[in-house]
Amino acid sequence: VLTGVVLKTKAHYNSLISNTRKHKIDEILDELLMIDKKTSQELEVVKKELHEEIKKSILHIQKVGLVRFSPFEKTGGEKSFVITFLNYENSGIVINFIHTRDGLRVYSKKVKNGKSEEFELSEEEKKAIIISS
Repeated sequence: VLTGVVLKTKAHYNSLISNTRKHKIDEILDELLMIDKKTSQELEVVKKELHEEIKKSILHIQKVGLVRFSPFEKTGGEKSFVITFLNYENSGIVINFIHTRDGLRVYSKKVKNGKSEEFELSEEEKKAIIISS
């Protein structure tokens, strides 16, 4: 029984050595440790790059909201609309397209943290911000 165990262990050892082209188990273990260290270093680099990309992506447009409405009571159809383009922090721009008999009027407002920086937001604009969030 012991001879069988020893032969099986020796066959496994020979298999390891022939597959790795190394002469000793120590060399195999050293190579594995070196590969693990290199992989850990590469993983740290990837983590740093990922964190940098996440920080940059906060500034990108990530949220879009659209609200259609009728600005005048007597006109039919909802031909006017508000569209918002916001980043992760709910900052960006609100564009209001108002359709009138005379043509199309376009207004824009800066938004910071979900609120207008300069002008009061209309109900439709507030709704578009909420929808995009």
